[in-house]
Amino acid sequence: MPTIQQLEDFATQVRRDILRMVHAVNSGHPGGSLGCTEFFTVLYQELMNYNTDFNMDGIGEDLFFLSNGHISPVYYSVLARSGFFPVKELATFRKINSRLQGHPTTHEHLPGVRIASGSLGQGLSVAIGAAQAKKLNDDASLVYSLHGDGELQEGQVWEAIMYAAGKKVDNLIATVDYNGQQIDGATDDVMPLGNLRAKFEAFGWDVLEIEKGNNISAILDGMKEAKTRTGRGKPICVLLHTVMGNGVDFMMHTHAWHGKAPNDEQLAIGLEQNAETLGDY
Repeated sequence: MPTIQQLEDFATQVRRDILRMVHAVNSGHPGGSLGCTEFFTVLYQELMNYNTDFNMDGIGEDLFFLSNGHISPVYYSVLARSGFFPVKELATFRKINSRLQGHPTTHEHLPGVRIASGSLGQGLSVAIGAAQAKKLNDDASLVYSLHGDGELQEGQVWEAIMYAAGKKVDNLIATVDYNGQQIDGATDDVMPLGNLRAKFEAFGWDVLEIEKGNNISAILDGMKEAKTRTGRGKPICVLLHTVMGNGVDFMMHTHAWHGKAPNDEQLAIGLEQNAETLGDY
């Protein structure tokens, strides 16, 4: 079991990977990736039971589905550093013939990736299907998913939310990256989400909130609590309060870095704020 310091060191290195990946090709989505770094770290380094000898069936394993697929840099970095594929492959991000495209896809057969994602609003439906399949197979493993808060403006999400509660899909933990930002500005300005907790609860979900969504210890405690609530007849929603661009001061608290790559000077500043811990690729 890794220590809190080891998890924090891992997250620091992931932030370095994110910055270097998007800088190298002058494209990608650093803001949300940085905001979810600690969550992915906890998920893959502590919480989930999985096999890096990857197969699409995932029988006997916990499964994860990334719905907001544009934050692929953090996904790829954590998968590589968790042993799914060589870390050096991160250098191919968004390049021609790379398995690491801007949005995760499946036809490249990248270990760890189970669905093509990035067409927002679809990931929860897939996660629900996988969770129901586990029930049919008497597989006690869990299904996890991650969604952007702006993504909840998609109607399909609410159909899936209604379905999951109605069918008592209680082996599912769906997390919302609740940073209040989306590509065109603050969610409150683009399309206010209202009281998300009350909405999920009204649809029949069990909801918990992690107020410090960029704090390793808080995420560990919150997600472990979420696991204890599975199997009780309700799907679980975790509202993870994060800061977009977390860990790089000039990227924080703004939508401006949703899909913008740092220049050379900005990269140097970001890397200086996140000292190398595990070795760059």
